[in-house]
Parts: sequence; structure tokens; C-alpha cells
Amino acid sequence: MAAVNSVRRRRIRMRSLLRCSTGLACAASLVWAASSASAATKPDTSKQPHRVGHHPAQASGKNVPMKGAPSAVRHRPDHVESQGSEDVTVSISRHAREGGGGMMRVETAPHNVQTISKAYINMQSPTSTVLDLAKLSPSMNAINADSSGMQGGAIEIRSLTDLDMGLMLNGAPTTNANYINETADSEDVESVTVTPGSSSVDLPTTSAAAGVMDERTHTPDAKAGGMMDFSYGSNNLSREFVRLESGEIGNTGVRNYLSYSHTHARSWMGAGSNERHHIDYGLQKNWDNGSQNNFFMSWNYEDFTIDNYPTAAEFYDYKHTGNGYGRSAEPSNSNYWKNNIDHWNQLFISAPQHIVISRRVTFDLTPYFNLGRGWDGSPAGTSTAADGYVNYQGNAVAAGTPLTSYYQQNADTIVGATAKLGVDIDRHNHFFLGYWYENNDSTFSLPTSLTMANGANPSPNAQAYRLFTVGANGSLLPANTTIDGGYEIHSLFIGDTAKYLNDKLVVDAGFKYAMTNYWEKTNFNSGSGGVSGKSRLSENSTAPLPHLSIAYRFNDQHQIYVNAEGDFRQPDPTSLVGNSSGQLQKNQYSIKEEIGYRYNGPIVIADLSFFNYAITNRLLTTYVGANQTGLINAGNQTARGFDLQFSTHPWHHWAPFFGFEYLDAHMDSNVPYSYENAAGQTVNTYMHTKGKQAVMAPKVSASFNLAYDDSHFFGNVGIKYIGPQSVTMVGDERMPGFVSDSIAIGYHFRPFGFLKSPTFRLNFNNITGSIVRTLPKGIATNLNPTMLLDGTMSAAGSGAQFYVMPRFNMTGTVSTSF
Repeated sequence: MAAVNSVRRRRIRMRSLLRCSTGLACAASLVWAASSASAATKPDTSKQPHRVGHHPAQASGKNVPMKGAPSAVRHRPDHVESQGSEDVTVSISRHAREGGGGMMRVETAPHNVQTISKAYINMQSPTSTVLDLAKLSPSMNAINADSSGMQGGAIEIRSLTDLDMGLMLNGAPTTNANYINETADSEDVESVTVTPGSSSVDLPTTSAAAGVMDERTHTPDAKAGGMMDFSYGSNNLSREFVRLESGEIGNTGVRNYLSYSHTHARSWMGAGSNERHHIDYGLQKNWDNGSQNNFFMSWNYEDFTIDNYPTAAEFYDYKHTGNGYGRSAEPSNSNYWKNNIDHWNQLFISAPQHIVISRRVTFDLTPYFNLGRGWDGSPAGTSTAADGYVNYQGNAVAAGTPLTSYYQQNADTIVGATAKLGVDIDRHNHFFLGYWYENNDSTFSLPTSLTMANGANPSPNAQAYRLFTVGANGSLLPANTTIDGGYEIHSLFIGDTAKYLNDKLVVDAGFKYAMTNYWEKTNFNSGSGGVSGKSRLSENSTAPLPHLSIAYRFNDQHQIYVNAEGDFRQPDPTSLVGNSSGQLQKNQYSIKEEIGYRYNGPIVIADLSFFNYAITNRLLTTYVGANQTGLINAGNQTARGFDLQFSTHPWHHWAPFFGFEYLDAHMDSNVPYSYENAAGQTVNTYMHTKGKQAVMAPKVSASFNLAYDDSHFFGNVGIKYIGPQSVTMVGDERMPGFVSDSIAIGYHFRPFGFLKSPTFRLNFNNITGSIVRTLPKGIATNLNPTMLLDGTMSAAGSGAQFYVMPRFNMTGTVSTSF
């Protein structure tokens, strides 16, 4: 029996370090590139490290080091002037190393990297969540639940999910994909980097079997100003955004920004209204020796209608007859949208600190804090005489009275920090060691209240609607269950990056040892006579996590790499019990290998990687309704395949991108199954799942993006195909493949007055009007009765419930910087 736990799960996320280099050898050839780009609007390169794009003059593969450049310099100037008899000034766009309209970047890391940069982000609707921005990554099927960015969505990646990923924001853990819209506004996101199947030992994450998705937020501008935009679109969408920049304050090296957005929209399916308020704040302090202090904070508040997720039958009824499965506008209906509301506040803080102690020694400290509070309400049927409910005055509640049940998050808190000391031992080796600590505590309640007379759910704290039962001594006991689940992690890590053969050979080796204590405490009170009780479970675990990556660069254009890692995922603290016998859930452990080839040419960028996963104690999520999930241990699993990325640098303003993945994932174990026989005895047996295609593991996925930008007109066309996939463990229910599509078109007007970049753009999604399922909300063991290993037939299962692609929608946006 799957243990029920909240869908609000937190996973530690990862940050990626991007490196680049340059030299004077290509300076002359870049004069042409700089002059030809002078007609275009140049970005503020003070935000980015100096980067040099590939050019035919670099084909020799020679790099001439800059004379007199100190080895400790980390940020090079944006303009390079020769000291000889003539002056040559070179201006380099930060997009010079990008291809595919911002869908791919020149990389040298010894593992697969998929980066979406600002060139692509700026073409998308401001309502886009990070899932919208990353949806064309070849390794991921990233989907959204709605068309307005008010909710998050889900991810499947290499037969795993976002619960197996490190979802990071500026080096700190964020919420899971279902609520990832709470982290940052898209205008404040500089890049999204996906490293499928790979993480670094110095990152605060253990659950990274599927890799890491890392958001990087806006760097405060050096000059005072700001930007604003206004959007209007389908489903009564309206959105306003403004960001104010302080610029550098005096000569202190301090700069900061503050942004605010407000969004309102109605549900795309059925009745319902949604509203969101969001604030981002960023601060940066630069020091002359290369040290840097950063601070980022976001606050998110929203009320939105909890979606219905249809079964296959409900979906086909909608597709063939138009009968919607969404919420009702009728107050007397048990599916009334005002009795299905999510009310939530989220506060996120990260503060990465980089301290240069000397030319050889650095220290990095990244503290973070994440706090969520709020509640979900949903109908709980009507009261009966057997419930024994009374109101706060002790008066009995009449049978047939409508009730509302809640998931009330009293506190969902993550506090943690990573500390790392780095030392350049010699010219070949950079050594580091560090410590990571995190405390995660989630206290939530499951109260029941009276429904308001108008059919809406009241606040669970509203005294007039609270329900009680009468205790043995006549006292009133709240009709409530309170659960406190959490964990504490202590982790040590150590690593070394070695470079040899003129830095052509790079070896990254590291080891992390994680020690975790996690717990669940339950207090419950229910039923006639005020039956109450308590339970407590706890568990300690340790996990060795080795990492090894090797890369060899033949020249500036050709590179091969191999990567091997170990990762583990512990069960959510509120899902410690995995079956009716009370046995504790086991940790999921993964061993991964990857080998790849990368080509960084003057026109083409390409990356081909082959991967293999061996997963033990695969943890799968089931959906049980009302924003609640369960957890199943599916035994062992194997996944292998390859990823291909291909793009070009801009050619006559055009830049295509193509991504492809082949995945062969299958289950290696039969799943335990229990049933009650005719004699009333519990029989433990197994379902036939060994050798079946793994759930949520489409064999083929492909993505295509074609971008155009001539500095005035711009736009792109994005298409994604996801192949058929199994959604039950015995394979008796499948989801067919589907295609998603989007178009963006816009125009940059010339500056006038204080408006520096007036822009108008239109974004269209699902332009073909497809009615398709995009991802299971949660998998199931089976749909139909199936033969068990003991020769008996199982009962019919519930099957899966699904996300459905929102219907055709359009957003228009006007924006400008000032």
C-alpha cells in the first residue's frame, strides 16, 4: 500500500560553473565580427565574463596567451587594446559562443551540458516558467499544467523525474517542478542549464540521478535604470512587470535591483480564477581582487484553482465530445472551483560568497533558506452521524452537511549551507574540500472544516468553520492530523581538477559522503469519541557518492569526454512507511556512466553522448488526488541510450537547433503485490513487471528550433516530439506520442526618449490546437486485472491520471528598458 505524502517535495539543486578563455591570436579576425555587429543592439557585457566565439582565423587551434596577464585574473575586460604601434579595439558579444538562437552554447565540460541562454529567453512570453524555457532540451520532456505560468508542471528525463533531479537556483535548492513557477520571474532569469545525469560533488544535492537543472538570475546592471513589460493574452491573462536598477552605488562596487510582477488569469479548463504576486531582489558586490558577494531573494504569493487531472476515460470523453473535466462554476456542485483552491506563500534566499584569499587559495560559502506556508482545500463529501463532529461551540453537526478537507502547510523550511576551500596546489592541480549541511523540516496538518454557505472553502483557521470531536473527558479535540517530517544532512566532499598536456587533458575526481537522519512524527484525532494517537518513525542512512570525469581536447574544435557517478535519493520523510507491514522505504541508488564527443566549429556546434544507468530501489510516485501523492518501490531498473545536439551560429540572421534522444529503459524486478484471499488471509506475491518497458520512458524524443534575429525583426519556431510511453508498471496502459509547437514573433523599435529598447512580441502555443496527454500526473501498478506470479488474478487498478496540453493560446507583450 503506497504511503500518502504531500506533493510539495523539496530536492537539493545544483549550480554549474561555466568557463571560457580567450587570447590575442583571434583579435584581428574579430575586428570584422565587431564591426559587422555594430549595427545591432549590443548587450551589457558587464554582466558576463569575456567570451570569444569561434572564427575561421582560429581554425589552426593556436591560442596565444595575453602578455602580462596575471594568472589570478578571473574577469577579463570587455575591450582589449594592443600596446603596440597601432591600437586595435575589439568588442565581443556575449552571444558569440551561442548557437541555435540561444538553445546551445559552446561547452568544454567533461559531461553533457544543455544550456538555454538569454537570446532564447527574450523571445518567449514573460509568463514562461523555467519548464517552458527548457522544454526543447533533448533529454527532457518538460511540461506545464496551464498556459499562463501560474502553476508549475512536471519533468521526465531518461526514465526518471524531477524528484530525481537537482533543481537549483543560484546554487541553492528550489521547490519541485510542480511549483517551480514560484522561484523567479522569466525576465530575471539569465540562463537555464541542464546537465542530464551529471552533478558535481561540491553541490548541495544527493538526488541527482537524472542530473541538474540550474537557473541563473539577472546580474544587477552597472548603470541605473530598469525595464518593464505588459502582457495580455488568452484566458483573460493580464500581467505587469517592472524592474528597477540602482546601478553601481558610488565607487563601492555594490549594485542591486528590485522587481515586481502581478499576473491574473482564469483557468484554461473549466471554471476558476488564478492570481499571482511575485518579487525578486538581487544584490552584488565586486572586489578588486576578484572576490564577489551575492544575495538573491524572491517572494511569491498566489491563489490558484487546483486542477483536475483526468483518467484516460475522462480525457477521451473531453477529446471526442467536448465534455470538460475541469472545475464547475456552480456553487452547489461538489466540484465547485472555489472549494478547490491553493493559497500559498513562498520565500527563497540564497547568498553565494566567493572570497579570494590569495592567488592560490579561495573560499566559497553558499547559505540558503526556503520557507513555504499555505493550504490546499478540496471537498470532503458530507458529514454522517458516525463522524461525531461538533462545531467550536460543541453543537453537533447535522448529517449531510458539506465538508472541506485541507492540506495545511504550517511550515516547510529548508536551511542549509555549503562551504568549500579551494587550493591551486601547482600549475596542474586545483584541490578542494568542503562541508555541506542542511536541515529540512515540514510540518503540515490535515484538518476538516465546514464548507461555507456559498460553496467556497474557508480558511482552515477560521474558527466558525472548524470541526471537533468530543473526547472521553468531554473536551473538544480538533478533527485534524498533524505530521512533522524532515531530515538533517551532514556531508563531506573532496575533489581535484588536474590539467595536463597543455590543458588538453582534464581529469575531475571527487568523492562525497552523505550522512542523513530523517524522521516522521504523526499526531491524529478522528472518529466518534475522539479517538487519538501518536506515531514516530526515524531512520539513519549513509551513502558514498564517487564522481570521475575525464575530457581530452584534440584542438579547439574536437573534444571527447567520459563521466561516471554515483547518486542516491532518499524517500520523502513523510513516506517512510512503504507498505502495510510498516517496513521502511529504502534509498534509491544509481550508478551512471556517460561517454561523449563534442564539436565546437566556426559554424556548427554538436554534442553526442551515450549513457547507461543502473538503478536500485527505484522510487515511483503515484497520484491519489487532491494534490496528494504516494510512493512505490519498483525494484531495479536499467536505462541506456544516447543524446544528440546540433546547432549553428547565426548565418544571415538564421540559427537552427536540433535535438534527439533514444532511450531504452526496462524494469529488472517484479513488483511486490498483496491481496486478501477468500479466507481473509493476506497473501504476498509479485506482479509480472520484470523486462517491461519502464514507466515514463519514451524511446524517442526530438526537438527543433529555428530562430531569426536581425536586431529589429526576431522570432522562432519550436517543435517537440515525445514518443509513446508506458504509464503502468505491468504495461497495460500506454500514452501515445505527441507533438507540441510554439511560435514567437516580434520587433525591436529604435530608442526614443527614455525608452531604450521598445519591443513588441507575440507568442503562440499549441498552434495546431492539439488535444493530447503530455505526461502522467502519477503512475499506477495496473489498469486491468493481471496474472500474478502465484497464478491468481489481481484486482483491476485505477490506471494513471494525466496532464493535458492547454488549448491554443496567445500572449502579446510590449516591453522596454529605461
